[in-house]
Amino acid sequence: MIQHIQLTEIILYVSDQEKSKEFYEHIFRAKADLHVPGMTEFMISGNCKLGLMPEAGIAKLLTGKTPHPATGNGIPRCELYLYVDDIAYEFENALENDAKLIQPVTNMDWGDCVCYFSDPDGHIIAFAQKIMQ
Repeated sequence: MIQHIQLTEIILYVSDQEKSKEFYEHIFRAKADLHVPGMTEFMISGNCKLGLMPEAGIAKLLTGKTPHPATGNGIPRCELYLYVDDIAYEFENALENDAKLIQPVTNMDWGDCVCYFSDPDGHIIAFAQKIMQ
């Protein structure tokens, strides 16, 4: 473990901050911990936050240095791989809340049972459980 890293925050660039906030509130079944213009945050575990930042906001910081994030919208650009207690429950919750199904619950050869969805911007969300040996 890297001792000098105190907290991890994963920030997804989103086309519509409000729509993404509502989506993740339904997926996580929890209100955002922070929601201000330009940033929404969810504390998803003891040392990990998920941030949602509008593409237009980050584009101002990156202008001339990278392509505009909107040019990749809908293309899977990252994956949130979340270990959960009850994969069947998370699978049904994601379906009920308009997550796009990519792959149903499947036992994988690396020892996890996983299902895959995408969010409104095409980011991949995986819910996983270890397969009992």
